[in-house]
Amino acid sequence: MQIADVLHALSDPQRLGIVRSLAEDPTPRRCGSFDLPITKSTLTHHFRVLREAGVIDQREVGTARLNSLRRKDLDERFPGLLDAVLAGSSNPAVTASV
Repeated sequence: MQIADVLHALSDPQRLGIVRSLAEDPTPRRCGSFDLPITKSTLTHHFRVLREAGVIDQREVGTARLNSLRRKDLDERFPGLLDAVLAGSSNPAVTASV
């Protein structure tokens, strides 16, 4: 997990909205449960960027991919970073659709 990769992953409003949503509710969520005004392929790209940066963890359960925030890992490696980034952005880009 590199700081430049994490910051890049968090720099996009859509990805930041995904992270904010996962931070507010730590329950692992399916990719399709995020209400984003983007195409499925773009959503897949955003999840890949977050996963490869080490921000989220994805695990397959049947045909679903469940996403969870790697909060503990991020806080251990970069103390206070996630809280600062989330506090500094006041415009959530994502809402949950259950």
